Amino acid sequence: MSITLTDEARRYIAVFETLTEATAVDCVIDEDRDRVLYVVTAGEMGQAIGPDGTRVNRLEDRLNMDVELVEDAPTPEGFVANALSPAAVYNVTISKNNDVVAYAEVDHADKGAAIGREGRNIEAAKLLARRHFDIDDIQLT
Repeated sequence: MSITLTDEARRYIAVFETLTEATAVDCVIDEDRDRVLYVVTAGEMGQAIGPDGTRVNRLEDRLNMDVELVEDAPTPEGFVANALSPAAVYNVTISKNNDVVAYAEVDHADKGAAIGREGRNIEAAKLLARRHFDIDDIQLT
């Protein structure tokens, strides 16, 4: 699937890559929630975060917004699991009936982390899963 980036998103990616020395494959600016979502190339999450979170903190200071990172994955199941991090996701099953739905088996103790305050985490996961894999919904089981 091809992701279309706005000029503003491209500028945010340039800042991200300069400050973190990691590669971003997608960027969504969520002004309603005062945050930026980045999808980081698989294997570069540690580079993006930096020691003790220094790189991502520097990026948040520079953008004056919260920054949320999701590691890219080659499969929709892996992507959904990464998008729900830091929740422990045991299994993701994709169902293709009328809609494409990802059912994520999340540890009961981590459901709150998967959903996030005011639904921020699950909302971001759904948005990115739709952009990258045409997934219509994510349900926690």
